[in-house]
Amino acid sequence: MKTKNFFGVLLFVLLSASLMAQIDEIDVPRPEHPRPQFERSDWINLNGPWNFAFDFGESGIDRKWFEDPSVLSKKIMVPFCPESSLSGIGYTDFIPSVWYSRTFTLPAGWKDRRVFLHFGAVDYECRAWVNAKEVGRHWGGTVSFSFEITDALKEGDNEIIVQAVDHVRSSVQAAGKQSRRYQSYGVVYTRVTGIWQTVWLEARPESFIERVHIVPDLDESRFVLTPVFDRAGRTHTFRAVLATAEGKEASTASASAVSGSSVVIDVDDPHPWSLDDPYLYDLTFELLERGQVVDRVKSYAGLRKFHIEGNSFYLNNKPVFLRFVLDQGFYPDGIWTAPSDEALKKDIELSMQVGFNGARLHQKVFEERFHYWADRLGYLTWGEFADWGGAHSFGDVEGIHNFQIEWREIVMRDRNHPSIVAWTPYNETSGAARQNTEAYRRAARETYHLLKALDPTRPVNDASGYVHVITDIYTIHDYDQDPEAFRERYSSVDPNDPSKVWKGYPGQMPDIAVDYSGQPYVVDEYGGTFWTRDYAQEPGKPDLVNRRYWGYGKTAEEVEDLIEALTAILLEHPHVAGFTYTQLTDIEQEVNGIYTYDREPKFDADRLRKIFGAPAAIEKRK
Repeated sequence: MKTKNFFGVLLFVLLSASLMAQIDEIDVPRPEHPRPQFERSDWINLNGPWNFAFDFGESGIDRKWFEDPSVLSKKIMVPFCPESSLSGIGYTDFIPSVWYSRTFTLPAGWKDRRVFLHFGAVDYECRAWVNAKEVGRHWGGTVSFSFEITDALKEGDNEIIVQAVDHVRSSVQAAGKQSRRYQSYGVVYTRVTGIWQTVWLEARPESFIERVHIVPDLDESRFVLTPVFDRAGRTHTFRAVLATAEGKEASTASASAVSGSSVVIDVDDPHPWSLDDPYLYDLTFELLERGQVVDRVKSYAGLRKFHIEGNSFYLNNKPVFLRFVLDQGFYPDGIWTAPSDEALKKDIELSMQVGFNGARLHQKVFEERFHYWADRLGYLTWGEFADWGGAHSFGDVEGIHNFQIEWREIVMRDRNHPSIVAWTPYNETSGAARQNTEAYRRAARETYHLLKALDPTRPVNDASGYVHVITDIYTIHDYDQDPEAFRERYSSVDPNDPSKVWKGYPGQMPDIAVDYSGQPYVVDEYGGTFWTRDYAQEPGKPDLVNRRYWGYGKTAEEVEDLIEALTAILLEHPHVAGFTYTQLTDIEQEVNGIYTYDREPKFDADRLRKIFGAPAAIEKRK
């Protein structure tokens, strides 16, 4: 062994031992309920120290680690991934497989209940055992899932064992902005392996409410509720109770418990959810058997309407300009996992403080607690998939299948949140479109129609930036730093003469991309000016196609001038419906954020608020 490698390994071992000793002294992280829009009272948070082991050879199954967890000799702090410092591990090389274990004692009141093991997210393939009995297997690294473990339980201590397999360099696995090289580079960053969101147990009755799709109908002052049940029969009734934010019961509705049969709950004196007044109604869902409540779930909803007319967006029947920021949801200490619930809320507040009214959630499926805070704070978002990776392998049937299954689960989990106003399944698909044109076209169309079947209430941006095949929103990415060239490029944007509209990168691919046809036109990536205080003094090595040179030698005020010039062009344009500024925070080597990676301000917040929050021409329409 070379001396350098020996000391590197020794240092990692010593650091790991130190971190493991500290883990047992740390309070349980992320203790809040992970699903505030579908919450039962009987639940147990399983975050905290778990036993852990790397499985670099992927031989743990052969060695039957699921029967003998004593080999898991390390400690890890769940729900943080092993690459993160908050996990207590901090190992950032490629990790093909990891194992976890911990014990729990079943509460006495749960003995006659059905028990489910929930995972907020596990990247990528997850298998779980309880008391050496396999209880489930799931594919997909960004979405929540659960396994029923009732038949595997016993009195006293119960042992959970989890394996996660993560082939981030494969062509069939969506991975978002996780680097496929050893190091972070360009616009990709540190990887995420294994458990990275809350793990919890939940007790349910024999018959229970599986889910409820909530559709707000502002024009008719009502909510349309479509429940799905497990093991409900003729003796069961579904009841919904609506209450005001002040706790006063406002309305009730009930019907036979038939899966897929909608129930309407009327709202007297309706109070809409809006950006300025994000009012939320409380909802309680109950399953009754012969008049007795057997299952109860707490939820909430916002009465709002978001739709498109012509080339404009409307919120509650009034034009709204989307003042979005690109938010990738990375954290220095937790990577994909926010260190606390307060950190999720703070990111939204930081965005709003500089004039944004929402975010394009980029290349990551954000946890439900983020959407909860967006709902509470009045903050619009576009839900997006972490499609880079497997989803760009359109010639591979397995990759397309993996994408469609995971995307379906994402939409079904998140479609009740009033803050989410559009879906964006793909991002910058030019490479895939060129390599496998017909496969790409077919996958894009299928994804669009899948979304419309799952959620016909929201518009779809089929592929952010490019390449559009079938889309309700026409989006463009443009990082030009020259305001005059920027202005000239958009001078032809007019729904009355779509043939002259600048189509961005797809303009170079007329045989693949569809033409603009009068939809809302959104520049959903622009700006991206690289700048730190060091860059104002001296240049360093170029990166990201020389983007680092953009801010070299400039003062903070000069960068603000540039941001103002570019943003004003979009706000003042009569036919531009919104923008997404890149980006909210710096991330590792990509230093083009409004804030640093540690969430410290880089610019004058008051000035930025005036820039991004300035009146928009399109909002003046009646």
